[in-house]
Amino acid sequence: MADRLFQGIADQIVGLIREGVFPPGSRLPGERELAERFNVSRVTIREAEIALQAVGIIKIKTGSGVYVCDGHNGEDELPAVSALELTEARSLFESEAAALAAPIIAEETLTRLDELLEIMAGEDGDDQHMTEVDREFHMLIASASGNRAITHVIRALWRLRMEVPEVRNTHAAVCHHDGPSRQDEHGAIVEALRRREPEAAREAMRSHFHRLLEAMLDDNEERQLSETKRMTDASRARYSLSMRL
Repeated sequence: MADRLFQGIADQIVGLIREGVFPPGSRLPGERELAERFNVSRVTIREAEIALQAVGIIKIKTGSGVYVCDGHNGEDELPAVSALELTEARSLFESEAAALAAPIIAEETLTRLDELLEIMAGEDGDDQHMTEVDREFHMLIASASGNRAITHVIRALWRLRMEVPEVRNTHAAVCHHDGPSRQDEHGAIVEALRRREPEAAREAMRSHFHRLLEAMLDDNEERQLSETKRMTDASRARYSLSMRL
């Protein structure tokens, strides 16, 4: 919950930057003022600013303050994609990256992928750390393709995965419950790479994203049904009350 709190504050700060409240080059208000503005602790503000600095939106200058970087003036650099659109794109690019990587992947890369699999198997609910491990796993395979253009595209897709709120929230809702499936799928990808089989690597990666797409569709359907039931229950309560008047 704490992770979501500081990320939510970071999203609100980005919103103010895009609206022109804090233009490029301007200095953000101090931690105390922002804490009062968003009704959170100064620690939460500090964590949000660190997160925004990590993605190049602001610059923290010790002893001087926090400044909005040039290029973040309300023009959204990231398209407002859905989690489904992004997952479809990742499936296309990352499946081909795996196929390209299979014949040429280095042994040390396979060793690191094995290490990441062990980390994933030992995770106990730290979603933020799991996301970082997952990103390293997929970026290692992208880099192993030997194609810098594909690697660049996949890195950009991961920015969408981690920075677009709707995408991030959808993944948080789905991925928190799919640890065993994801572990098996990642293992199948690594084994196909180890066997140096491009088609098997492509299909293993594609299957991974197909299952993720299905999980997202199921989650979306469940949320829509839940909202419909909530609205129906509210209407029933209202009209039941009016019938008794």
